[in-house]
Amino acid sequence: MNFSLDAPIKDLSKDAMKIIMYGVGDKRFKVTYRGQTGHEHTYEAGFEGVIPNLIRRHKETDSDYIRNEIEKFMIDEECPVCNGSRLKKESLSVVIDSKNITEITSMSIKDSIEWVRKLESVLTEREHKISDAILKEIGYRLNFLRDVGLDYLTLARSSSQLSGGEAQRIRLASQIGSGLSGVLYVLDEPSVGLHQKDQGKLIRTLHQLRDLGNTVLVVEHDAETMIESDYIFDFGPGAGSEGGKVVAEGTPPEIIKNSNSLTGKYLSGKIIVGKNDRKGKMKGEMFMDLDPLPKVMKSIEGKSLVLKGSTGRNLKNIDLSIPLGKFICITGMDTLYQGLRQSFGMKIDQKPEPFKSLEGADNLTNIIAIDQSPIGRTPKSNPATYTKVFDHIRDLFAQTQEARVRGYGPGRFSFNVKGGRCEACGGEGQIKIEMQFMPDVYVNCEVCQGKRYNREALEINYKGKNIADVLDMTVEEGLVFFENIPQIRRRVETLFDVGLGYIKLGQPAPTLSGGEAQRVKLSLELSKRATGSTFYILDEPTTGLHFADLENLITIFKRLTAKGNTVVVIEHNLDVIDNCDYVVDLGPDGGDMGGKVIFSGPLSELKTHKTSYTAEALRESHTDRV
Repeated sequence: MNFSLDAPIKDLSKDAMKIIMYGVGDKRFKVTYRGQTGHEHTYEAGFEGVIPNLIRRHKETDSDYIRNEIEKFMIDEECPVCNGSRLKKESLSVVIDSKNITEITSMSIKDSIEWVRKLESVLTEREHKISDAILKEIGYRLNFLRDVGLDYLTLARSSSQLSGGEAQRIRLASQIGSGLSGVLYVLDEPSVGLHQKDQGKLIRTLHQLRDLGNTVLVVEHDAETMIESDYIFDFGPGAGSEGGKVVAEGTPPEIIKNSNSLTGKYLSGKIIVGKNDRKGKMKGEMFMDLDPLPKVMKSIEGKSLVLKGSTGRNLKNIDLSIPLGKFICITGMDTLYQGLRQSFGMKIDQKPEPFKSLEGADNLTNIIAIDQSPIGRTPKSNPATYTKVFDHIRDLFAQTQEARVRGYGPGRFSFNVKGGRCEACGGEGQIKIEMQFMPDVYVNCEVCQGKRYNREALEINYKGKNIADVLDMTVEEGLVFFENIPQIRRRVETLFDVGLGYIKLGQPAPTLSGGEAQRVKLSLELSKRATGSTFYILDEPTTGLHFADLENLITIFKRLTAKGNTVVVIEHNLDVIDNCDYVVDLGPDGGDMGGKVIFSGPLSELKTHKTSYTAEALRESHTDRV
């Protein structure tokens, strides 16, 4: 078969596309080409095909990054032979209480506990002798999972479908079951994604670990967890380079009484998120000095986005009306984002969960999801490059007198192209050492000492600083340094406004936490010229944030909605919920025990709702005191 490699895909025949996608098997072809000297050369070659190539590379690679990238082209389909059970008919023929092993593992943990309890009255005396010890152990382990708030999960849930918080709590449950003592446990924000009603269960589990004779160290910003701890170390006074000191330590009552502890003021209720006069801007001050909130745009008022018949995941054929131009808290709506992208004719990352219709999208001009995925995977990616402020900084250095004399353009100050970058490290400033079965390690380049640039580029200064010095500045330092350059200051200011004043402009992307990466993305969106009528979706944006940082983030959300935008946060943090305009409360529980709209309406109405767990938590929370 002959076809031109220059032909558009749409013009190729089905047979040609089959060859491109699946290759030609073991067939070999003679390929002739003419070299630079004019002589002809011939060699034999095959053609593997795109899909076999991806499958082979997926199996052979040791790189998680490459494997994840290839998996974007894959979908899981149920096996037609076992219908997803993974087992042969012979294995499935063995039953207990008329249930085979697949039917049992398809149960939720809550239902499994009831089933194990029911077996006591079903089994014969002989079967009891065989199974009592096993059932006792199964019961213990199921109860541990229930006690950390995971009773909605099915036993067969794939680990790839678990959130970070769920996976962490499963490991926590397994440790309690082990009965070990004398162990130091370190947990990083175990409350992430956990509804407030389950927070008490998690805390009781941590107390159980402690009572077994272990030490439990938790890195956490959740107020209830701090109040229920035995001892608190309060680091600060700020974040990043503005922190790193123990400003207070002691029992929770001692922290609350300590005048040096900003955390203590929030725990006591002296300061309540979203209920404070906002004063101050730079180091040592509590809040950003933002301009007054603009007047709310009228063009979007009274309009709604209506999602009908959503049945994805555990949703029970729900209808949902979301008012536009508001700050909204909602739980678990992947369908909404992918469905909106589809209605805009945009590329979708995955097929939307099933729904019947989506109405009101014509009232929006854009939809933006801001998640916690990395802004880049190599040291070349950093906040300055991601937010595009580095383009303006390079232009500024190219306009200096010395740069013009030498004929340097903006490209000379790029670490991505030859000219000004250090060629030893390719402008990364670091050398990657592959560790095979462990995470890769980066070490500073010995030639440029981590500065990324060669000597000639570093000889150009602006206000006494070279390009590497600027990348080494914190956002807060950059705000002062570029105060007279509006196009730079505006973009740097948005980084500061989202609570990232402590990170460096050139901080390598792999060193940013998920929460920091999410706020860098939010900063980029804030720096763009406002058009209004944009729909923002953020998943758990409070991860890793102190109470004072929440103040700043909430103010940003309110500024966005005041300009006619809609902000939807998928969140369980009570401080955020207590400051939103509108709440969609899904439940009553997680997994198959949820998926219904328990409440949908203004925050003021939620607080008086009788059956909502969220309403109950708000009434009991310190955030409800004004």
